[in-house]
Amino acid sequence: MDKGVLEVDHNSALKHQVHELYTQFLHQQQLQEKLEGEAFLEEIRESVSEHYNFHLTEIHVLSCIGHTEPINLTAIAEKMGISKGNISKINSRLLKEGWIRKSQLNDNKKEIYFRLTPMGKKVFSMHEQYHDRAHQLFNRFISRYSTEQLEFMKQLLQDGITAIQEGQLLVTAPELK
Repeated sequence: MDKGVLEVDHNSALKHQVHELYTQFLHQQQLQEKLEGEAFLEEIRESVSEHYNFHLTEIHVLSCIGHTEPINLTAIAEKMGISKGNISKINSRLLKEGWIRKSQLNDNKKEIYFRLTPMGKKVFSMHEQYHDRAHQLFNRFISRYSTEQLEFMKQLLQDGITAIQEGQLLVTAPELK
């Protein structure tokens, strides 16, 4: 058999294996996110509020506010990529339960801004600690790779993000129909 044909066959098989591993990775990531999210929400219930059942989106809104307070509704919606209507509903619940408060700036009494209450700051702090732990675990995991391998991973992920944003990886793309 021709060497070129063998290389094509090997390359094709390797691409198939990479796709299978990528699919497994995504499934494992989804499962892990679900389990970790549930565990984190339970940790918040036990530590901060047994009577309020947070949704992860509410935690992320608190985090967004905590990172940039004071912040208005439009800025929260833009930073999170969620509609202003949904942010308004979430903020209404968070206000009602005492996790955030409204404020106004001295030079602009018309615009409403949001800040964390002491209870909201506790949840924000727990969320930050959670992400710090995740960052440490990830750094420990990738420390086995060389600088060159990390550069390749970085490029692969950047290319993947671009391809997703441009719709190149949509299974329902017109060229597949």
